[in-house]
Amino acid sequence: MLTESALSAGDYQVLLALTEARQYTLRSAELAALIGWERSRLSHHLGRMEKRHLIRRVPCADDVHGVDVTATESGREIFRAGSVPHLRAVREVFVDALTPQQLAHLDDISAALRRHLGTDSGLS
Repeated sequence: MLTESALSAGDYQVLLALTEARQYTLRSAELAALIGWERSRLSHHLGRMEKRHLIRRVPCADDVHGVDVTATESGREIFRAGSVPHLRAVREVFVDALTPQQLAHLDDISAALRRHLGTDSGLS
């Protein structure tokens, strides 16, 4: 992915989580848990992303030990541009490999899993 978008897989994970968050911001600990990284790994990675102006870190207003991580406008733009090759790769590797009938089954399975996990938004 880095060759097509200037984003590493880690950058993409972080920016995906932040762009889906309210006001493009998450607490550092919450971000680490969401993407499944240890906090020290995330801290080092965020430092590199901050130098590239993809994210901004500021102390939490209501927690002296917490840090809020926000995707910058530049980071969001680069993420959107990086999504094109990512989505193309997903289509080539997964979607194009399945028949229309298999895709329909996958849609049914996904809906059942969302209902079971309590995350069903009613969209299919």
